[in-house]
Amino acid sequence: MAQQEDEKKEDREKEQHRDERIKETGQATLDENGKLENIHLISIIGEIEGHDNLSNNSKTTKYEHILPSLAAIEDSRDIKGVLVLLNTMGGDVEAGLAIAEMLASLSKPTVSLVLGGSHSIGVPIAVSTDYSFIVPTGTMVIHPVRMNGMVIGVRQTFDYFKLIQDRITGFVCSHCRVDKSALEEMMMETGVLTKDVGTILVGEDAVKHGIIDEVGGIDKAIARLHEMIRENETGGFEGRD
Repeated sequence: MAQQEDEKKEDREKEQHRDERIKETGQATLDENGKLENIHLISIIGEIEGHDNLSNNSKTTKYEHILPSLAAIEDSRDIKGVLVLLNTMGGDVEAGLAIAEMLASLSKPTVSLVLGGSHSIGVPIAVSTDYSFIVPTGTMVIHPVRMNGMVIGVRQTFDYFKLIQDRITGFVCSHCRVDKSALEEMMMETGVLTKDVGTILVGEDAVKHGIIDEVGGIDKAIARLHEMIRENETGGFEGRD
């Protein structure tokens, strides 16, 4: 009887710890599938926060939470794969690229799932995984780099803008099936976004343009990740080409 009470207490504490972790960082370890294939879940939601703290009223993803977690995942013997859920408007370019580069460099299988949206710098994060999904109503906004605050109108400023844009374009094109000219054309489209430039892709459109691999939801994403984990265990997993 005492042993049962101890087990119940341990389960309650574990559940409480998981709830607190989800609340604070938007992360959880999926370890009750019975397959000994623990998956780490990371959610990229709201605005991706960089070096400056955003308003307390804003939903944010803090890159100082994500980067250490990814390093710990790479070093873990227990975590076998990573699932990334995205519903983000974008945010800080440097922080977003840092997250994308870390995800792309993991040796363990990774899958992303675009839910409500993955806009702006959320695009490189969505394509940084070994395989990507988007729900039928999910959206992606492709547009050029934007800057907040005062912009000095000198050649060096525009050269810097171009350098950042080239980094983003190069990363996206090297991690999905879209080519550079097609991506740049979508970025500079003038007839889609009101008073702005860029392109909105919804569900299947993102797949047709070669940015996302497949339309599907959480069931397909988790099933695909387990399949990749098994391939990795047997030496047949090679990741994204």
